This record gives sequence, C-alpha cells and structure tokens, in this order.
Amino acid sequence: MTETGKTGAASLSARAREAVLQRIVDRRYAQGARLVEREVAEELGMSRVPVREALRALVAEGLLELLPHTGVRVRRLERADVEHLYEVWEPLAVQASRLAARALAGGGAEGLAALEAALRQAESAAAAGEGTREVAAHTAFHEGVVELAGNPLLARTMGQLSWQLRLLFGLRAEPAHMRAQHAEMFRHIAAGDAEAAAASTLLHVRDSRAVALRSLFGDT
Repeated sequence: MTETGKTGAASLSARAREAVLQRIVDRRYAQGARLVEREVAEELGMSRVPVREALRALVAEGLLELLPHTGVRVRRLERADVEHLYEVWEPLAVQASRLAARALAGGGAEGLAALEAALRQAESAAAAGEGTREVAAHTAFHEGVVELAGNPLLARTMGQLSWQLRLLFGLRAEPAHMRAQHAEMFRHIAAGDAEAAAASTLLHVRDSRAVALRSLFGDT
C-alpha cells in the first residue's frame, strides 16, 4: 500500500471510530449491546476493514469488549470503572481550573468566550430537553477549561479521558445545580482567582461523582 493509501485507510478507521464512539455516547448503542461488524459497516456506509480496525481500537481502549466467536459488545460501566475515572479526573480538573484562572490573571482572555458559549448552550439544551446537546455543551465547557490552562501535557492526558467522560455524562442525570456550578467555576476563572476556581471545581467533580453513582447504581 502506498503512503497515501495508508493515510487514507487510517483516516477512514479514525472516522469509523469517532462514529461508533458517538453512537455509544448517544446511547444508540446501549451498554451491553452486541455490535456486528457487517451491520456497523452498512450503517456507516463504509467497508468492513476500517470498521474492523475501529472496533479493535475501541476494545483496546476499554469501551468495547470481545465476545467469544461472536464479535464485540459495548462494555457495561461497573462501579469500579466510575470510581477509577473520578479518582483520575478530579485532580486533573482541579488543576486545569487553577491554571486557567492563572492564565486569565496574567492577561490572557483567549478562549473565555468559548467557555461562556458552552454555558449558554447547556442552559438552552436543558430548557429544550435535549440531553445529547446538553452533554456536548458540558463536555465542551470542561475541554475549554483545559485549553485555557495552556499546559500541553495536561491537555494530552485529559484527552485520553475525553470519551469516557462523555459516556459517563450521557448516562447520568444532570441536575440544575451542576449547571450552576459550571457558572461559578466560570466566574472564578474569568476573575483570575486560581484557588476559588480550584475549590469550586473540586466541589463540582465530587458532586458529579455522587450524581453518577446515584444515577447508575442507586447510591443514596
């Protein structure tokens, strides 16, 4: 295969991976659902080769699991998966807000408008009862904070958690007070108050964990 051919194949595989991921996040592919390579390829309008590569990649990432002789299925989130995700996300999210506020205090305002837009989109989606759009807005807000932080290593590390967080946000309920917490985080970041931004983010992530465990596992 030529270099151009390899690049094209990799691009198709990446597109297939993104499409399958989005369907998992949107719950079109439910937890525990069996995915048949041929059917997924037909749905995506692709050949089976990039779809096969995409499914293998998602197995390696832990979002799909192999079934003996029958393909793959969407992996069910267990309590331990949620606990482990929050254990990693909490300190990273807190530090991202701290660094973003410091960047704003130093005079950099680039990216602040995108954060504010994500807040408006979340409120609009919630009012319209559009859960998928609300999840996308919440994800965009947290990703925007990471971008404002200006730390490439932090961004790469958070990027590895991105789809797991999107999946989790899509599965759990989203109480109104958590949107208010995003607004508070935004105010502290915009004001350049690093420690207040960090504290409000810590509260938000811990509330998010409690909501996730209650929504998914019935914790009281």
